[in-house]
This record gives sequence, C-alpha cells and structure tokens, in this order.
Amino acid sequence: MAEFLYNLIVSARPIQWLKNLVLFTGLIFTGWLFIPEKFFRLSGAVIIFSILTSVVYIFNDLVDAPTDRLHPLKKNRPIAAGRLSLPYAMFALIIGCFIGLFSAINLSFFFFLICFAYLLLHFCYTLWLKNVVILDVMSVASGFILRVYAGAVVIDAHINIWLLLCVISFSLFLAVGKRRSELTLLSKKEMLGQTRKVLFFYPEKLLDLYISMFANTTWLTYTWFTFLYPVIEPSTRLINLWADIPRTFRSQKWLMATVPLVIYGVMRYLQLIYEKNEGESPAKVLITDKPLLFTIALWGLMVVTIIYGLG
Repeated sequence: MAEFLYNLIVSARPIQWLKNLVLFTGLIFTGWLFIPEKFFRLSGAVIIFSILTSVVYIFNDLVDAPTDRLHPLKKNRPIAAGRLSLPYAMFALIIGCFIGLFSAINLSFFFFLICFAYLLLHFCYTLWLKNVVILDVMSVASGFILRVYAGAVVIDAHINIWLLLCVISFSLFLAVGKRRSELTLLSKKEMLGQTRKVLFFYPEKLLDLYISMFANTTWLTYTWFTFLYPVIEPSTRLINLWADIPRTFRSQKWLMATVPLVIYGVMRYLQLIYEKNEGESPAKVLITDKPLLFTIALWGLMVVTIIYGLG
C-alpha cells in the first residue's frame, strides 16, 4: 500500500501545484489579500485546482506511457515504468475528476466552468493539440490564463488588461522555453520522432525568436501594468517622512520599483534555458535555482509591502 501511494503521489506531480499559486493574482493586486473570507475561499480554490492538475498529469501519463518509455527522463515515471498499474491509475483519475469538479461547483458555478474548460483543454492537448505546431504552446499557455481567471471569479475580482497581457506573455515564454529545452535534450532525430514529433517543426532559430519575443513582452507589459496601477498615496504615518524626501525621488508609482526584479528574473530564466538547459520543468527550476527563487521571493515581498504597507 505504501509503495502504491508513493507512486500515485509521484504521478500526481505535487511540484506542479506551485503553478496554481497564480490563482492569487487577482486577490493580491486588488488589495484584498488580508481579507480572511476571500483569502480562505481562494485557498480552497487552489486546493481544488491542484487536484485537477494532478488528474491532468495522470491522464497524460496514461496516454503517453508507450512514448514515455523511450524518453531519457520520462521513462522513470511510475506508469511508464510499470510501478503504477493502469487500472489503479484510471481509478485515481476518475475519483480525482469527480472530487475536483464536485468541489468546484459547490464553490462557484463559474469557477466550475473554468475548471471544466481546463480539464477539456488539457485532455485535448494530450490527445491531439500537443502534436499541432504553435497550438501546442498556446494550449500550455492557456492553462495559466485559465488559472488567473479561476482565481478572479472565485472572489469576484477584476483583472487589469495589462496584467492579463503580462500573464499571457509570461505563460507563452515558459511554454516556448520548455520546447527549446526539449529540443536540446532530444537532440537525436530518431528520438524526436518517437517522443515529441511536433519538435520537428520547431527549428532552433524559430524557437529562439519566439523566446526573445515573449521575454520582451513579459517585462514590457508588466512595466505598463505597474505604471498604470492606481496611485498609492502614503499613509498618515509616512507623511512626515514623505515631506522630507527631495521631490526628485518622490513618486506615486511605487510598484514600478519591482520592474528591475522582473527583468532580472526573465534574464536569469533565459540563462537557465540556454546555459543549463533547465527549461523543461519551470516548477522544478523555481524551487531549485537559488538566484531565481530569491528574486521571486523579494519581488513578492516588495509587491505586498508597496500595495499594503505604504497605503
């Protein structure tokens, strides 16, 4: 039993649950982070989405088991390696679907619709879209966009258009970076044909162009978002200090101070893709690369301090 549970957990890929923190996007930037009702409601949505995320990965492993056995890394996955039998994996898939969707509809009808769309999108991706050039990366990126909207509908929050464009650009940046790393990892043409046929249609120069395009739009759209973010007036406890600061350094666009961190984060991730070939698993990169992890933590601390501490 212990071995079965271990292999099931590995197949569920809990490390990928980190992606579901994106659901907090609307909560943080609307200024509602410290409202208990909304925070706990959204935390429940994150748990539900994590269940559905694991369902997607189990379904993917079931369908891709034959080709995963030919992959230098994926061959060690429990289903591909035969450590988790197909009937048990199928049972876990069905139970996960039922629990996730049932919990979603009890939380919010519109949240349920987004969860259902998320499952449908990724099932179609596994069965078909992953083999269609360009649509494959757009499908992966769409998962992040659905997460942002899922978090927003749960708390009835509005998503700023520039923030949405930033999320779109960032998700495409990660998706194309994943393809670039896969292309380097599966360098032999025979292996490409057996495991990821769509990579035949992605020349290295084309992927490099895509990566450059989305890397630039990521930090540029984020910059516009911070510039157009509502003015943050200093609180009464900071007014005296504010008066002593030279006008040269005064600004009401404090959120723009986080832009250098975003630029560094994008540049660091590019380095990891090209120098260390670590873009195949963004979630793994997030928790293993110390400079990137520190940058994200500092960015989060600055965002919360500026939005909730200065006002």
